[in-house]
Amino acid sequence: MLYDAAVIGAGPAGITAALYLVRSGVSVALIENGAPGGQVLSTAEIENYPGFPKGVKGWELADLFDAHLAAYPVARVRGEVASVSSAEGGLFRIALTEGEGLEAKAVVVCTGAKHRDLGAPGEDQFRGRGVSYCAVCDGNFYRGRDVVVVGGGNSALEEALYLSRIVNKVYLVHRRDAFRGARVYEDKIRETNNIELVTKSVIDEICGGPAGMDSVIVRHVESGETRTIEAEGLFVYVGMLPVSAFLPGEVTKDAVGFILTDAEMCTSVPGIFAAGDVRSKRCRQVSSAVGDGATAATAALTYLEHWNA
Repeated sequence: MLYDAAVIGAGPAGITAALYLVRSGVSVALIENGAPGGQVLSTAEIENYPGFPKGVKGWELADLFDAHLAAYPVARVRGEVASVSSAEGGLFRIALTEGEGLEAKAVVVCTGAKHRDLGAPGEDQFRGRGVSYCAVCDGNFYRGRDVVVVGGGNSALEEALYLSRIVNKVYLVHRRDAFRGARVYEDKIRETNNIELVTKSVIDEICGGPAGMDSVIVRHVESGETRTIEAEGLFVYVGMLPVSAFLPGEVTKDAVGFILTDAEMCTSVPGIFAAGDVRSKRCRQVSSAVGDGATAATAALTYLEHWNA
């Protein structure tokens, strides 16, 4: 099938891009490997998205985004993108890992990023048996128990607060003394009685047995002293890695793999645009992803006007 535009990823950036494109009268395919919403689905509460002064659940916001798009003739394509390559006539060919691919005149990449592994011994062994990367997904399994959260950004602080409402105790481990997350979250963390801060510390090992994880060994980065924290769950928030390996080498990326764009979301390859968390940028929030998606769609429409001229 041939479409004017293919949007890869149905998070806030992708849904916004698809909405702006289809409302402008072009044919759009929206490719998504999971449920619409992206990282929003793994966020318990969003307190800083305009229009929701009392906050909104992540899944509720994802449903609202998807419902807004549902009234328009967007072709929903279920699958994982294996590659994007040039085709005859200036088109792009999008191959899927399973099933038939498609072609498009323009491509908007909104694939986001995934959580980075901690890299500590025992992480692979206890993945899914104590080690998790999504408190909203797995937090209920640890209701009334002790857990560890590792990280110092917004995700770590938000999920520590979420877990504090359902578990017995949260140990928040961060390698620095100061957190990188928003001050409002840090203030709430310090006011929460069942969150213990374990700063200037790293996790040296994740321990356990046949039943799963039961403790972590934490080392102070200055003194070198270690302590064992007994906990049945470990939630890892130590950064993100972009989902961008499927793109051709001509698309310029930074050292980590995030896509470099200009202010209009144009990449180094004409006809390929990028929006949201997959971009190399400083701010990764729902509001910035929505703005990226609108900008990328507008730039793609201009490209399509020249393409069809």
